[in-house]
Amino acid sequence: MARISGIDIPRDKRIVISLTYIFGVGKTISRQILKAAEVSEETRVKDLSEDELSRIRIEVAKFKTEGDLRREVSLNIKRLQEIGSYRGMRHRRGLPTRGQNTRNNSRTRKGPRRTVANKKK
Repeated sequence: MARISGIDIPRDKRIVISLTYIFGVGKTISRQILKAAEVSEETRVKDLSEDELSRIRIEVAKFKTEGDLRREVSLNIKRLQEIGSYRGMRHRRGLPTRGQNTRNNSRTRKGPRRTVANKKK
C-alpha cells in the first residue's frame, strides 16, 4: 500500500479515486494534484513508480489535509459556539445548520426517533 499524507491509499483503484481517501482531497483537487505531478489519472496505484509517488506526495503537501484540516474545522465550529451565533447554537444542539426543514426530516443530525407518550389525538 502506498502511504500519502499518513493515509494508506487503496492499491487496486485508479490514482484519481485513491487520492480521495485523504481527508480534504476530492475529485477536483485530486485531478489538480495529478496534473501538477504529471501523472496519468488512469494509472493504478500499484503501477506507480517511486518517483511518481514522491511527486504526488509533494503536490499533496501543498494542500491542507488530514489533521490540520480537521483541527481547523473543529476550531471554526468551536468559535461559532463561543460567540453564540445561530449556527453555533445549531451545532451545539445537534440540529441542521444550513436552514433545512426539521419538522419531518433531518434524521441524520437528530438521530433515531424517540417516541413521545400520548402524542396521537
